[in-house]
Amino acid sequence: MRDTKHLEKFARERIQREEQKKLFKNKIKSVEAGANGTLEYTIKEGVNKGKIADDKILKNKD
Repeated sequence: MRDTKHLEKFARERIQREEQKKLFKNKIKSVEAGANGTLEYTIKEGVNKGKIADDKILKNKD
């Protein structure tokens, strides 16, 4: 009898945790690309010092 109580309690808690994960998954907000300097990187050393690393500079580096 005692074993089934623990198993049933574990099963209920597991289902409850899964339902909470599903609810909170929808509340995650997307991140804005380029916010806080995440997209554009300023070069700190070398010939292109102070310039923003865009496609032109990075392609010439190859």
